[in-house]
Amino acid sequence: MTLVNAGPERFDVWAPDASSVVLVADGLQYPMRKKETAPGSEGWWTAPDAPADGDVDYGYLLDADTRPVPDPRSRRLPAGVHEQSRTYDPASYAWQDAGWRGKELQGSVIYELHVGTFTPEGTLDAAAGKLGYLMELGIDFVELLPVNGFNGTHNWGYDGVQWYTVHEGYGGPAAYQRFVDAAHAAGLGVIQDVVYNHLGPSGNYLPRFGPYLKQGDANTWGDSVNLDGPGSDVVREYILDNAALWLRDYHVDGLRLDAVHALRDERAVHILEELGALGDAVSAETGLPKTLIAESDLNNPRLIYPRDVNGYGLAGQWSDDFHHAVHVSVSGETTGYYSDFESLGVLAKVLKDGFLHDGSYSSFRGRHHGRPINASLAHPAALVVCNQNHDQIGNRATGDRLSQSLSYGQLAVAAVLTLTGPFTPMLFMGEEYGATTPWQFFTSHPEPELGKATAEGRIKEFERMGWDPAVVPDPQDPETFRRSKLDWSQAATGDHARLLELYRSLTALRREHPDLAAGGFGETEVSFDDDAGWLRFRRGSIEVLLNLSDSKVRLDGAASTVLLATDEGTGLASGSLDLAPWSAAVLKP
Repeated sequence: MTLVNAGPERFDVWAPDASSVVLVADGLQYPMRKKETAPGSEGWWTAPDAPADGDVDYGYLLDADTRPVPDPRSRRLPAGVHEQSRTYDPASYAWQDAGWRGKELQGSVIYELHVGTFTPEGTLDAAAGKLGYLMELGIDFVELLPVNGFNGTHNWGYDGVQWYTVHEGYGGPAAYQRFVDAAHAAGLGVIQDVVYNHLGPSGNYLPRFGPYLKQGDANTWGDSVNLDGPGSDVVREYILDNAALWLRDYHVDGLRLDAVHALRDERAVHILEELGALGDAVSAETGLPKTLIAESDLNNPRLIYPRDVNGYGLAGQWSDDFHHAVHVSVSGETTGYYSDFESLGVLAKVLKDGFLHDGSYSSFRGRHHGRPINASLAHPAALVVCNQNHDQIGNRATGDRLSQSLSYGQLAVAAVLTLTGPFTPMLFMGEEYGATTPWQFFTSHPEPELGKATAEGRIKEFERMGWDPAVVPDPQDPETFRRSKLDWSQAATGDHARLLELYRSLTALRREHPDLAAGGFGETEVSFDDDAGWLRFRRGSIEVLLNLSDSKVRLDGAASTVLLATDEGTGLASGSLDLAPWSAAVLKP
């Protein structure tokens, strides 16, 4: 490589742990010098004479390196996470969404999908071809599992190591912008799943640059991100700038923040509070709602309380308790973390209060857990709920969906509970037609040792729980990934088509009857009979009746109109409603 004298600052990099940094750009070397910065931001390097414009392949030589490593803020990595970065200017895209007015969380339905398995092609452009289908289904937000740079060709996305990129196999950043533009044209918002609590095991060069991680302070997936130690001012900027990238440059309408309980932050202003403030700031700038949703198992409503009462000011958080209550009610499975959720009384409490564990004893955790939601500070729409999602399916030993073991009636009851309850419903791709393709844990680590360790670790994990290791799929086997792709031909046949029509009817019902999404905590009236297996709840003028048993039940339905029934045998007679086994009906007086 030819050495040139050290232009513009687009290649600035934070590397406080390096004694020397050389920018390598299109094969030429540009020695970098330290910048004068404010206290807490020391360690930035700049190359004043670097290329000022045009696409450039580049990387950094740190100290005595002979091979450049990619930029921690890479916008493109066309050859993978171990190779050089390529510049990409998001402003070069000609957006067509000037008429987009955004969407609020309340009253909306979210659809979670994984780009690589949503279509046979596994690309963003192919996914955009399904947006019309999602619009007809009654979806408001499309939530994409992480799309950032990871090692290999396919992955869930939670092994990402390059947060500013879009995986090239999905089409890269230009395809991402086309997808968001197309979604807005179809009337759909986009929520991007982002992971700020850890990095994947391969291609993570951040520790070479500076104290991005807290060595020896691990969460479930690896070293914790340095949110409160020395150098954490710049690490937090790294996270906030990444969130701004999606919300501003890529026009996304919201972020799903992965596993926020793994964010270890002891500073007075928590990173989640800063992210909530950033979302509100971008919303004020653009005039569009920007929705931040936390995945959390803490049952701590502080996440969704306003910042002026010491909350974090996020728009929403996931509620695992709802999922567990519905799952147990329709499947009868009560092992592991399902053990506290057997009774229909649990489902009734969750429908009324949002959480089961709001300070109560959790037998799975062996301690008391959670706190009550203050109804004056939060709305039920702030709880995002589901009866299936990527975690609850993919983290089962065989990645089996409810549709692989339950009847149409049981799936229909789960759908009614999710889409008529007071919370914000989220569907997992294929759920709406009862897809029987599994969604399994898959990886494609090119390093043989890492691939072997991943596969063996997965098998041992389930072996400890009593599973036959022979039934646990090898995540490194390409067939595990192929099996997890949706089979769209199913949607047009038999009970699959029947279930799809039910989901369309339920989303239409939510739009036509705002009472289902209105009203606060404490405004859901619920009654049930555990022995007979029925439950009914009222939201405003709408009442939902469910038979979660193998026997027919007769319930009072006087002076009501049946707006929807999941079974053709449902009907009013002499002021009563007969519900077939595993069926539901929605009534209006």
